[in-house]
Amino acid sequence: MMQQMTQAQALPVDVDAALLVGRVWRGGAVDGPCVVVVRDGIVWDITARAPTVADLLERDDVAAYARTVPGEPLGPAVEWMEEMARPGPDTPRLLAPCDLQAIKACGVTFAVSLLERVIEEQAGGDASRAAALRAELLASIGADLSTIRPGSADADKLKQALVQRGAWSQYMEVGIGPYAEVFTKAQPMSAVGHGADVGIHRESQWNNPEPEIVLAVNSRSQVVGATLGNDVNLRDFEGRSALLLGKAKDNNGSCAIGPFIRLFDGRFTLDTVRNTEVSLVIEGADDDFKLSGVSRMREISRDPLELVEHASGPHHQYPDGYMLFLGTMFSPVQDRGAAGAGFTHHAGDRVTIASPALGALVNHVQYSDAIAPWTFGVRALYRSLAARGLPEQQD
Repeated sequence: MMQQMTQAQALPVDVDAALLVGRVWRGGAVDGPCVVVVRDGIVWDITARAPTVADLLERDDVAAYARTVPGEPLGPAVEWMEEMARPGPDTPRLLAPCDLQAIKACGVTFAVSLLERVIEEQAGGDASRAAALRAELLASIGADLSTIRPGSADADKLKQALVQRGAWSQYMEVGIGPYAEVFTKAQPMSAVGHGADVGIHRESQWNNPEPEIVLAVNSRSQVVGATLGNDVNLRDFEGRSALLLGKAKDNNGSCAIGPFIRLFDGRFTLDTVRNTEVSLVIEGADDDFKLSGVSRMREISRDPLELVEHASGPHHQYPDGYMLFLGTMFSPVQDRGAAGAGFTHHAGDRVTIASPALGALVNHVQYSDAIAPWTFGVRALYRSLAARGLPEQQD
């Protein structure tokens, strides 16, 4: 049985002190997406002053502005979140807390996930070969990859040794080599938010969630906040060929972000992110399966700011900013069903990704062709804002 949880549990434990930014679809006369802030535990609609989250995050004084900008009060955050559990034509629903930003992701940033990517590659997408390959690979490497700094002389020495053994991999290249893997996870406006269904491709037989911290980065490559994300991954597709990364990573509903972006201030900083633990719970709807895991940011192989430098700078600009998934150390190997089959999702699974300072991102798993199609893009957003008489940017 799935454990009951309230919508209010999605909020940070210190919600009364947290400074949060989000997006919500409001029905009724509004009937469109709105930008909200949560300050002092109260939700405010600030769309009239900040029509998009991208506009808001571009401000030099974003935290100070979010604390003082006038808006329409929507009520206490706890009560407002509980209201979303009562379905109705005008019930608000949370959207992903980003809009115009590109959605980027970093891969193989933890030693454990690096090994699992190599296993996928060598297994050719066949989950039944994973356990034996895992044992062989660990014996072959003979080193603790978590102690190797990517791009260092020690990393290059290990690379040469692995090349001689025939054990080198394209995943090793980005895991311990000088350049990080940074790829486009999803298109702007395509991510789903807290409470929505996430999607897996119907043909996939080996897949999993990836619980991650997601940085909010503006056009000047400044990190202004963080949130939670689920980088849903098809292990069999990627294992067949790295050129299938787009199919493995970017399907309808395969990117979830939320519930809110927490802005950096005196209480919540990048150092908080560096020391965050992200928990994951997967609960099955059809088999009482339960799996728990954790991703500890202090074990990441590259500092978050180093990953930002790989993603943007003189070599690559993002005029609307971007959201950056930082990777995960979670790679489930617990069998679900037959021995040696490993883990894969079932339709109906509930996935809860949580961290005390960021709240909880909860989604249910369905097939990508069975969930609501993505139809509300950038043009639809601007038509909606124009219909409400809102300019592109207010002040």
